[in-house]
Amino acid sequence: MSQYASDISEANLDDELLQSKVPMLVDFWAPWCGPCRARSPAVEAAAQKLSDGAKVYKVNVDDNPSVSPRCGIRGTPTLILFKDGRETNRLVGLASKEQIEGLVNL
Repeated sequence: MSQYASDISEANLDDELLQSKVPMLVDFWAPWCGPCRARSPAVEAAAQKLSDGAKVYKVNVDDNPSVSPRCGIRGTPTLILFKDGRETNRLVGLASKEQIEGLVNL
């Protein structure tokens, strides 16, 4: 687990989405995915900067296989921003820390 972006399972994701009073940025990734590993430092840096205004979670799609079809994940890495339990933005592929932070600040 990283210091700022918390791992979350599919079982806990629904509860957290419904209860969160702040935006949630969820990183859908897989351990075998090279772009996921390359983007991980940017996700962690964004999570650190956003820690006061948003929650950042990581979902391993291999360990949580039914989350991909439910969330419309067609490839990894995918970041989804949720506000009030609903998807408001999505970013697929590699992204910089600034692009990731921009998702939350829209």
